[in-house]
Amino acid sequence: MCLSKSKSNNLHVFSVRLKNNLLLRLFVLFVCLLVFQAPSFSQMEKKKKVPNLPAFDYKPLHFGFLIGLNSMDFKVRHKLPADRPDGLENRYAEVVSLNPGVNIGIVSSLRLNKNLNLRFLPGISFGQRDLLYIQDGEQDQAPLEIKSTFLEFPLLIKFSGDRMTNFKPYLIGGINPRIDLAKTENDGLSLKSNDLYLELGTGVDMYLNYFRLSTEIKISVGLRNVLNPGGTGEPEDVFYTDVLDRLSSRLFVFSFYFE
Repeated sequence: MCLSKSKSNNLHVFSVRLKNNLLLRLFVLFVCLLVFQAPSFSQMEKKKKVPNLPAFDYKPLHFGFLIGLNSMDFKVRHKLPADRPDGLENRYAEVVSLNPGVNIGIVSSLRLNKNLNLRFLPGISFGQRDLLYIQDGEQDQAPLEIKSTFLEFPLLIKFSGDRMTNFKPYLIGGINPRIDLAKTENDGLSLKSNDLYLELGTGVDMYLNYFRLSTEIKISVGLRNVLNPGGTGEPEDVFYTDVLDRLSSRLFVFSFYFE
């Protein structure tokens, strides 16, 4: 009986980790495809003689907008069993699903030189994380649905490769301060509203007849512990707060830019 419970618990933990790593694997796959397909892009573009928007990259400043999909996650760190209240020694939490969210924003891009641009992308994003608590190997009621509405103010450096007629690969990285407007709406846990994220991504610029379309995938890693150790103030919510030591936010974002 104990062996059966242990196997079931191990399978559950494995499935949780698999779901949490899915978008990270997609990110790695996207990077690999970009690297291996670059020669194909180059060969294809050599056949074309006239580039679209030939003066686009020489503008000192240009604007646009972005729309995208995101998936929000937590990196969970638990307290040691000895530091927990009695009865909570075998209680743990995991994010059990990666729910799709939406992000929109405005693009402001400043040309620094041929290959570098400074980009400011203020916007808003919506998403949800489902945090499941497990007590003694058994699921403890339904997952907590932690909804977030982020105001975000990313400041990023974009490093572009050489343009191949109408395609150009790039890397992007920087910082993104975010403010969670929905933190007070969550039950069970109290979260801090402010966080600072490191962001790293890659994408491809495609020059069309009338505008530039870019596709980009990006990882955003929160640097702060967003868990409020004081909890919500409700007595029953200590069962959610007192087993956790740290919650760090992570976001995976796939975006389309229209500039």
